[in-house]
Amino acid sequence: MKFETLRITGLRCLDGVSLTPKPGINVFTGANGAGKTSILEAAYLLSHGRSFRAGSRDVLLKRGASSLSVFAEVSSLDGRTRRLGLGREGGRWQARVDGDSAASLGSLVQECAVVCFEPGSHDLIAGASDERRRFLDWGLFHVEHGFVGQWRRYQRALKQRNALLRSGGPIDPSLIEPWESELASTGEAISGYRKDYLDRLLPHIRGFMSNVLPELGEFVIRYKPGWDESSDLATTLQECRFRDLGRGHTTAGPHRADFSVAFEHAPLREHLSRGQEKLCALACLLGQASLHAEIRGEWPVVCLDDLASELDRTHQEWVVAQLTGRDVQVLVTGTEVPFALVDQPATVFHVEQGAVTALL
Repeated sequence: MKFETLRITGLRCLDGVSLTPKPGINVFTGANGAGKTSILEAAYLLSHGRSFRAGSRDVLLKRGASSLSVFAEVSSLDGRTRRLGLGREGGRWQARVDGDSAASLGSLVQECAVVCFEPGSHDLIAGASDERRRFLDWGLFHVEHGFVGQWRRYQRALKQRNALLRSGGPIDPSLIEPWESELASTGEAISGYRKDYLDRLLPHIRGFMSNVLPELGEFVIRYKPGWDESSDLATTLQECRFRDLGRGHTTAGPHRADFSVAFEHAPLREHLSRGQEKLCALACLLGQASLHAEIRGEWPVVCLDDLASELDRTHQEWVVAQLTGRDVQVLVTGTEVPFALVDQPATVFHVEQGAVTALL
């Protein structure tokens, strides 16, 4: 997938920006605060429905603006071009695909594939479990169509069971049991999809990990489904019903799933330095992009935010080498062209006070 055009209005300091990224490497340079990261953020919004930066969607709005919009034309290897859009006006968000309102945000996400390595990427390794669930589920949204329906059914049943748990007092079993049955069937399916995806993903991650962190030895991922696997989910939900009633929410299921990473010479995540967490996250993101390419036949767009600040020169050169020569569109930001790209063919844009200019 590649961006043919990208138009941004009312996003942070960007307003009325229109640009045409080229195939291969695109570098956005400029001073801190000029709006470089927001360009990557716009691309990421279309692919994930949220920003990779902390904070709510409300903070994305340009100061004083009442609306924002991101539109793009994206091309695929099969020759298709899709028109995608995500906008907000009056507190309401709307996604569009080829000019029509999308049935859900997921419909937009499925049409746009972007992975991003940025200053907060180490949260994939050291942060909360929801970061890792989103990582798995985003990959599954793109490569396993059956997953989407199960995920939506699970979310609906979870909402209904939680509403019953918050109602207070004893719950009529005839009201809660149908939702628990739905949770159990869809939850087991979701867990199966995630396990299969991790099995396919692991060799791709290991291929990159052996280059960035060879000193740590063999790399493994341990999946935790969100309940004790010595029992099935249906039994677990029934056994937890009284406890869940006291807490007002469902405490077991794939919405509580997680995975942990471990190395032969660093069996616990706490054994990793912040720099090693970043490199581990980088290998995971590149591994996901590589698996996506294997299954879909084309790479997602790869964003590298503030590359020179996040990686030393050796690892900058390594990641550029991994991407150079592949049919992949790369968006990179920096206060100047990163050292590793100085002698590489690249399209350079200058960003200043929210305006983007292509440089010859």
